[in-house]
Amino acid sequence: MTVDSLFPRLEPLLARVAKPIQYVGGELNSVVKDWDDTRVRWALMYPDAYEVGAPNQGVQILYEILNEREGVLAERAYAVWPDMEALLREHGVPHFTVDGHRPLGAFDLVGVSFASEMGYTNLLTALDLAGVPLHSRDRREGHPIVLAGGHSAFNPEPVADFLDAVVLGDGEEITLGVTEIVREFKDEGEPGGRDGLLLRLAATGGVYVPRFYEVAYHADGRIAGYTPDRPGVPETVHKHTVMDLDRWPYPKKPIVPTAETVHERYSVEIFRGCTRGCRFCQAGMITRPVRERNKETVTSMVREGVKNSGFQEVGLLSLSSADHSQIKDIAKELADGYEGTNTGLSLPSTRVDAFNIDLAEELTRNGRRSGLTFAPEGGSERMRRVINKMVTEEDLIRTVTAAYAAGWRQVKLYFMCGLPTEEDEDVLAIADLATEVIRTGREVTGRRDIRCTVSIGGFVPKPQTPFQWAGQTSHEVVDARLRKLRDRLRADRAYGKSIGLRYHEGRPSIVEGLLSRGDRRVGRVIEEAWRAGGRFDGWSEHFSYDRWTKAAETALADLPVDVDWYTTRDRDEDEVLPWDHLDAGLDRSWLWQDWQDAQYGEESLEVDDCRWNPCYDCGVCPSMGTEIQINAPAEGRPMLPLTIV
Repeated sequence: MTVDSLFPRLEPLLARVAKPIQYVGGELNSVVKDWDDTRVRWALMYPDAYEVGAPNQGVQILYEILNEREGVLAERAYAVWPDMEALLREHGVPHFTVDGHRPLGAFDLVGVSFASEMGYTNLLTALDLAGVPLHSRDRREGHPIVLAGGHSAFNPEPVADFLDAVVLGDGEEITLGVTEIVREFKDEGEPGGRDGLLLRLAATGGVYVPRFYEVAYHADGRIAGYTPDRPGVPETVHKHTVMDLDRWPYPKKPIVPTAETVHERYSVEIFRGCTRGCRFCQAGMITRPVRERNKETVTSMVREGVKNSGFQEVGLLSLSSADHSQIKDIAKELADGYEGTNTGLSLPSTRVDAFNIDLAEELTRNGRRSGLTFAPEGGSERMRRVINKMVTEEDLIRTVTAAYAAGWRQVKLYFMCGLPTEEDEDVLAIADLATEVIRTGREVTGRRDIRCTVSIGGFVPKPQTPFQWAGQTSHEVVDARLRKLRDRLRADRAYGKSIGLRYHEGRPSIVEGLLSRGDRRVGRVIEEAWRAGGRFDGWSEHFSYDRWTKAAETALADLPVDVDWYTTRDRDEDEVLPWDHLDAGLDRSWLWQDWQDAQYGEESLEVDDCRWNPCYDCGVCPSMGTEIQINAPAEGRPMLPLTIV
């Protein structure tokens, strides 16, 4: 049945909203297929504003992969701002895609990419506007399958009631696999209806269907266990890992946004995964093992991507891009190829101990020299040992000294506040470190225009990390420590004016912590906050801590749990965690031991990078059937046997 565009009904509303261009579509390299010529139809939703979601690498990759397949259609959708939401409700226009402006509820599948938990209320808005029942149990034949992925999907329990299915890990292969299951299901006449399709998906062992699992609780509120409620549903669901990224050189034709976005560049993921072992880093833990693209693939992708898009900046992306074993050769070849043009190169993620000036000079050969950003994360040496961020003060000073000497005038340092075992002195040490950066820069250059910006975020313990058992620091303590740091910097007459301080208060981190480590009962809180007006909670101008706390008081009133129970409480080793039935490949006992090792303070035990050191038995490679893939040994680092015996 043909599904018509909603644009004739939408167009009269555009003059009445802010930034109407974000709803128009028609971007370079976007795709609009004939509805009747396709058999399986995806709406790929990023539950945030267009300016944030349009550059998202994961959505762009899946969009292109799906649209390359015959008989498959994929369109994109983003969260609409409250002004547009109000008009859509007033005029009875459902939530739409930006490509064909088709109603979200008409698609076979709505694939939601959760990069952050703070987008949960935006999903509810989209479903409600689309006429799709909020709760999976209330959906009937004809409603789309709402399927979630992304980093936050590694604990989907807080939004489990609103999702039909969840996939963990890399999306390229499993998205095509789900597509084929849906195609076969439709070709066979849809036997068993909606539940029949969900059961097919669940039976693969790689798709989690929350409604097929019963949750039992102890009297004190802790989880007793998860149990499949029907035959054919596995007890554990496993993540997906794509090996040989060179076979997946996407995006080939990146979408060029029509409206301003947070990143105006062509991005190439040069490797996936990280084994540095930072204990706070969920992304590093859940994307293991490291899998590199080779130099030829990277340079070919850049050539084609720039040609097909016209972008004037190329971002070489990964969790720590300077760690790529061929990064010097990649940077030199690209710098040679684009010398004398307007195309610039950047490494958005660089560790202090992987950075060198030769590499930086290659990246800035075309004259673009912006500030440098490094992330020591912890202010003191003790704190950095606790989080396994093995960067010394000497490492940092040596690096920024070389940068200032080479012509840079500004660096940005990123830290976290509220880390496990943290004391006031650990946060105040940030001031000492920043002061030394300025002092050294002035000494090396003989100039007074040296600047250092300190940016601080609140720490949130994340699932599938060694800190998943840690109690979160209260927002009162975080804010008090940040005030002391601010006062310390302001009191420094010699260096304080050269140091900028940017930080986020602690209350949004508490809500993020509730959503990050919550269980299925937190869904009540999300729905209550949404009904009270919660939208765009990741944006400071829309976030309301009071709304969330009131929602939690109301929604959890009859339960033995509250916000503190989910956030600031320590967990014991034997407590069932809400994501224990979802396998990211990491051995639970290894994570627990690493958590214990972290708590020794100055004597915290270090876990080295297994790319260059013997295996630490995290469990990923043997349990996932994977292995580290590196193209060449980094200079001065011998390659060690990585196969686990």
